[in-house]
Amino acid sequence: MRILVVNGPNLNLLGSRETSTYGTATFDDIKALLGQLAKQLSAEIEVFQSNHEGALIDKIQSATKDGYKGILINPAAYGHTSIALRDALLATALPFVEVHISNIYAREEFRHKSLLSDKAAGVVLGFGPKSYLLGLRGLVEVVRENAST
Repeated sequence: MRILVVNGPNLNLLGSRETSTYGTATFDDIKALLGQLAKQLSAEIEVFQSNHEGALIDKIQSATKDGYKGILINPAAYGHTSIALRDALLATALPFVEVHISNIYAREEFRHKSLLSDKAAGVVLGFGPKSYLLGLRGLVEVVRENAST
């Protein structure tokens, strides 16, 4: 089972950016944790990050052709603003889980609305880097359930 992990803008700065909100774990730390969990779940992951909306959309659009069965996405700020990102996810027809490190509902009002959540198989937020792990576990279950029906 191949899972694409997509990360939006500024996530490359984890560990040094707003540590009171995002913690001290780096992007590489999160990739390592995801890799370990993927092995335990008998899944293969590719982790992709870009600060550019078009690059994220291109990667998502190629997901089905590239053999991915689901998408784990931390859209970062694009989750609140990008209809194009939403459309790309829907075009794949793949299940996706949205994750956020912080609790977006405990932050500024403009972060309370996600343009992806209503179409996601699930949403995990507020658990720091563990949001990714919980999201991956949930997504793998969804993909397995879909494969058995």
